[in-house]
Amino acid sequence: MTVARTWAVALTGLTGELVEVEADVTSHQPEIRIIGLADRALGEAARRVTSACENSGLMLPYRRLTVNLSPAGLPKHGTAFDLAIAVTALATDDRLRRSSAAEVVHLGELGLDGRLRPVPGILPAVRAAVAAGRTRVVVPWANREEAELVAGAEVRGAISLAQVAAWHGSEVEVPDVPPIPGPPAPEADEDDVDLADVVGQRDAVEALVVAAAGGHHVLMSGPPGAGKTMLARRLPGILPPLDDEAALEAASLRSLAGERVVRLDRRPPFEAPHHSASTAALVGGGSRTVRPGAIARASRGVLFIDEATEASSSTLDALRQPLEQGRIDIHRAGFSARFPARFQLVLAMNPCPCGEYGVRGGSCTCSPHIIRRYAQRLSGPLLDRIDIDLRVERIASIAQTRAGDAMSSEEGRQRVLAARDRARERLSGTPWRINAEVPGTWLRRGPRAPDAAALRGLDAALQRGLITLRGYDRVLRVAWTVADLAGRDRPDAADVGRALFLKKGVVA
Repeated sequence: MTVARTWAVALTGLTGELVEVEADVTSHQPEIRIIGLADRALGEAARRVTSACENSGLMLPYRRLTVNLSPAGLPKHGTAFDLAIAVTALATDDRLRRSSAAEVVHLGELGLDGRLRPVPGILPAVRAAVAAGRTRVVVPWANREEAELVAGAEVRGAISLAQVAAWHGSEVEVPDVPPIPGPPAPEADEDDVDLADVVGQRDAVEALVVAAAGGHHVLMSGPPGAGKTMLARRLPGILPPLDDEAALEAASLRSLAGERVVRLDRRPPFEAPHHSASTAALVGGGSRTVRPGAIARASRGVLFIDEATEASSSTLDALRQPLEQGRIDIHRAGFSARFPARFQLVLAMNPCPCGEYGVRGGSCTCSPHIIRRYAQRLSGPLLDRIDIDLRVERIASIAQTRAGDAMSSEEGRQRVLAARDRARERLSGTPWRINAEVPGTWLRRGPRAPDAAALRGLDAALQRGLITLRGYDRVLRVAWTVADLAGRDRPDAADVGRALFLKKGVVA
């Protein structure tokens, strides 16, 4: 019997599935055939494997070699299967121990000289292998730090195919060659930004704390220079640090996007795509290998779109489904991929094209028609999914920037943590953990529903058509967060009124 086996991982989005790579040789015209629903990049592996083996001093059998990727009906993409194909091909001719190869998951792309090139998606691939019970993994040297982040994985970083063959018992000479480096290390974050840098915007800072405590989406409108971007960039600093699972998920998404991952970052991610970004850049996609877009990369953190009214309406409307469902589904011919999309959305806009409409001391040059059209660039269904509509004003005098008036990120984070602890305790026994996740029916009819007196102003706003029923539920979610921050067991009329003001700018 000439069949040899090893293992690899097929990634579809963030989901990985273990793939058995088996090879067999037959007495036919020499060639390598790869079967099992391989894409074009994977179909070209035969030439890379042939050259890599010859340049490593490991000659393949001079017969027909058939490589099967099982399950055969699962689409396979990319070049990460190269190493597994080469190992099984060599094992058919006893160039290395078949029993050893069959116990290990091999991931990596082969260069023509036999060295291993790093590939994206190593972290989710190793997570999938360990979850399937395969803990021994060989990866390219440049990917080893990333693979070692997975608990329970026995990782070996390989420089060359010859080195891997030697580990499996081959007597090949291992060349002393430098490893192929991975992508450059991610740039260091900007100098630590602190909420205390924001002065003279006490109301805006308080609204940001409410948003962080409940996981609420925010729209900030105001003139240029009012501090909208400054506020948005400080939101991750008051969010709770990511737990192990969330940090691994965020790192896996960065890995799939081709970034170098060397550690788990506990700080919630912050994504700020330019307003001219395409729908594909926001949502993600690709014709062969699906890469996560800004929506997925912002999962467990903040997605900030500045100058939102300058973005195309179709791009912004693509946010609606992820905001409701917490995931994004990408469909391509023959396969589909799902990415998490549990992010907080922060939109920023000017009040008009010139930015001076309604500004104290400003001189707006826009006509009423232009101002109205400008505001309507954000669709009603998208605005209905916004919990907090925040008006940010410019600082009017230096007296507003007095020392001691600012809140630090640490102070804000402690308030957020305390409020989230109250919400988590209240929601124990339910599938929800923060107020933004709770469905409206439970808020209105559940065991902790506010009494009729507290909801009187909100009911009146619904009857007057100031809010929709979806907006009604969102105001209730914010009211619960305001109550949690204040340490109350349930929202009172003042909490509901504060939430309604944050949503619509009206007093209940």
